[in-house]
Amino acid sequence: MRITDRLGEGVRTALGAAGLPAVTDLVWEVPRQTEHGDYATNVAMTLARETRQAPRKIAEAIVRHFPALPEVDRLEVAGPGFVNVFLSHAWCASALREVLAAGPAYGRGDRHRGQRARLEFVSANPTGPLVIVNARAAAVGDALAHLLRAQGAEVTTEYYVNDSGNQFEALARSFRARVLQQLGVDEPLPDSGYPGEYLVDLAKQYLAEHPAVRRDRTAQAQAQAADPQALARLGRWAVDRIVDGQRRVLADYGVAFDVWTSEQGDVRDAGLPAQVIEELRKRHLTYEALEGESDDRAPARPPRAQPPRADAPALWFRASQYGDEKDRVLRKSSGEPTYFAVDIAFHHALKFADFDRVITLIGPDHHGYLARMRAALQALGHPPEAFEILIIQLVTLLRDGEPVRMSKRRGEFVLMEELLEEVGRDAARFTFLMRRHDSPLDFDLAVATRQSADNPVYYVQYAHARVRSLFRQAAEQGMAAPPWSEVILARLLLPEEQQIIKHLAQYPELVASAARALEPHRIAYWLYELAGLFHPYYKNHRVLQPDHELALARLALCAGVGRVVANGLALLGVSAPESM
Repeated sequence: MRITDRLGEGVRTALGAAGLPAVTDLVWEVPRQTEHGDYATNVAMTLARETRQAPRKIAEAIVRHFPALPEVDRLEVAGPGFVNVFLSHAWCASALREVLAAGPAYGRGDRHRGQRARLEFVSANPTGPLVIVNARAAAVGDALAHLLRAQGAEVTTEYYVNDSGNQFEALARSFRARVLQQLGVDEPLPDSGYPGEYLVDLAKQYLAEHPAVRRDRTAQAQAQAADPQALARLGRWAVDRIVDGQRRVLADYGVAFDVWTSEQGDVRDAGLPAQVIEELRKRHLTYEALEGESDDRAPARPPRAQPPRADAPALWFRASQYGDEKDRVLRKSSGEPTYFAVDIAFHHALKFADFDRVITLIGPDHHGYLARMRAALQALGHPPEAFEILIIQLVTLLRDGEPVRMSKRRGEFVLMEELLEEVGRDAARFTFLMRRHDSPLDFDLAVATRQSADNPVYYVQYAHARVRSLFRQAAEQGMAAPPWSEVILARLLLPEEQQIIKHLAQYPELVASAARALEPHRIAYWLYELAGLFHPYYKNHRVLQPDHELALARLALCAGVGRVVANGLALLGVSAPESM
């Protein structure tokens, strides 16, 4: 049982003994200053209105009636009515034993057991290589999957390939131009095309794989390349190769998706947009109006279908009835479904088919996306809270504080592949996870490669490496540690030792809260704090020393630190090196 659960039981017992109302949810915080205790709760202030009593009076009653628990040394009332809890030394010894006994399972729980979640992230357009913001999304999404699974959820990770629509056509036309240019044809890039040099490389690869095309350098080759079907085949070939490149870079990053979904093949070709539009029509949630005109006075039931005209109306969804700022077009006047309709079909027919929770990570340029999608999904019977959107903010690349551009193949973007070549997987992932996903991030290349406390990933990984080094030294000295259950952990009486153990004891609750809030950065920041406690202790206090009993106790403490660092880094997809 988590320490906060035990403390919660004590508070509820005290409230009952004092004749005060019962509470179900208790919020515990770890005070920033050690003199304010190890845990604190504001439950007295939350009960003040209901009981019509002063918060301090309620807090004093809780302290007075709090039952004797082996975990608790004492309680104090602070400020306007906080209850501060100070844990006992005896409990700290038992808490360290729990860490050592649980091993790799320490920190795992079952708060999300039975939940089936579909988690989509990255989903970069297949029009070019992955860039630095994709790397941030990949780190956050992969860590979220680990976190939710660590709390018992069944998580399916998904990459959605937008291989249809205007962007696909722009890529196909841009690629066709590059192929023709390689054939010696003076073909300009189309307006709104993709100027990246990577398409030149792809064009060379295409011609190497299709020698017959290179042999035919006549105008006939140009005409064939302009054929709509030939254009589509060129675009599909380019998309396949670009997606293969994205898979490779993600694999180097340690990210593998359970499902790769094609917009064209899995959604459009399957007829899902027409099905979802018909379902909304049957629910009387559509009406016809000219594109660009949302007619709020339109009848609830759509008029009978009329023969198509040049000024045929579009079909609208009554999104404003479900909290969106305005109604949205589902089907254009041309009869083509909008991207919005395609996305509704993707979520309704595929994502929610076998899952009760859908989480999607998107970029900062899609702020209006949540309201319209939540409106459509609610109209189709899905609970609004079952659909969650996380905004991944942009990244600024720096070197010693100065902005840099690394890409030679695509000057306006920093490629994810280049970032990995510069700093490595561990430094990239940990740096991205040191800050909230919805806050802009400055990524300093110099810091990420520095071997010092300034580099968070180095500082944390070095804590694990130091622990492993201690065990190698112990083995060289012939010191064989007995089972940890036989070690006298009560010898760990130094304030620094008690503080480290109490920090380790917070880890299970930390993992649970990070999974609940969908905030993996909490793990990274907490690990950095743990390293900040451990390194000074290691420097100032001799672990392997003549006092054999104390040496074993301190070795056990270091083993606990190494174990939790490894567990936390695994959640972040970062390695725990044996030596550095």
